[in-house]
Amino acid sequence: MIGERKYDHIYLAAGYTDLRCGVSGLASIIQNGFHMEPCSNNLYLFCGRRADRIKQLYWAGTGFVLVYHRLEQGRFQWPRSPEEVRELTEQQYRWLMEGLKLDQKQALKPLEGAHVV
Repeated sequence: MIGERKYDHIYLAAGYTDLRCGVSGLASIIQNGFHMEPCSNNLYLFCGRRADRIKQLYWAGTGFVLVYHRLEQGRFQWPRSPEEVRELTEQQYRWLMEGLKLDQKQALKPLEGAHVV
């Protein structure tokens, strides 16, 4: 999904989400739980307890698009920390979809405030 569309931000709802929620339930979590605007150009990711399926929600301008992604083997490396919502980079999103951990120890980290001498 990320290659087809550019998002301003990608947000992951850490911990467990009841995936029986549909569009309205997930939009309510975004708006009331995270105090964010669901009708923005952001991608929101949710995962249940089993971690073998996720839901992705985004606003397409005229309505919501809900994508349900279920793995046949393996599990997503979903963070279960107490953080409510976490912003991901496009690279972290790709790692997640490939079954990898979000924080790769050997990956080069982008430099902030770097300048040429």
